Amino acid sequence: MMRSATSFLIAALGWGLVFSCQQTFATETGTETKTRGSSANAENFQPVEAPNDADQWYIGSIPDEPYNIPKVDRSRLRADLRRETMAAPEDYPANTIVVDIDSRHLFFYPGDGTAIRYGIGVGRRGFSWQGNASVGRKGAWPDWIPTATMRALIPNLPASMEGGLDSPLGARALYLYQNGQDILFRIHGTNEPWTIGEQVSSGCVRMLNEDVADLYNRVEIGAKVILHNSKYAATRVSQSE
Repeated sequence: MMRSATSFLIAALGWGLVFSCQQTFATETGTETKTRGSSANAENFQPVEAPNDADQWYIGSIPDEPYNIPKVDRSRLRADLRRETMAAPEDYPANTIVVDIDSRHLFFYPGDGTAIRYGIGVGRRGFSWQGNASVGRKGAWPDWIPTATMRALIPNLPASMEGGLDSPLGARALYLYQNGQDILFRIHGTNEPWTIGEQVSSGCVRMLNEDVADLYNRVEIGAKVILHNSKYAATRVSQSE
């Protein structure tokens, strides 16, 4: 899979480290806005470099509209990061998503005694969160709009990018809400499959494009999302949902 110059620029400059620079969280005490990835953090900015064999991570494609989804060679991933259906490790209602940041796993519970486990990439230290939310909306091949602070950090970024093979949001995105408000955290695809299992984002959960498309087809709007993060969370989201 060949990637455009813009895509390589975003990857080389480590866009995932500063994905959402200003985020609003619903907390027990009300609504709180925190700034993340601001210019004050520029001195700590570390690039996420693509491997030299990036194109060799792909072994075909999966039919989709309006673009086919590049298929990843899963043998390059740790065995536990490959999608697997298993006996449910915990008892949750149908249409529940549980994200375990520490183990780099996302579990979807369909309500039949099983769970589908997916490997994920997660937020770097201090950029993660824990608590409950819900899937407020879903998007297929969603557009990506970097924040003003992010563009200040990376001046060559476009003001926006249409959904497609080069979009940092990948093939699908689940938008997390609390109390009817978008909390600006996403579960989304990635065109950097080598980051699955790593800490690279500013709190959003990234998945292989083929995996997030599979999850997208299973999950319903309103699904409860429970995020466990014992080590790295900087923010705890209200347990009210």
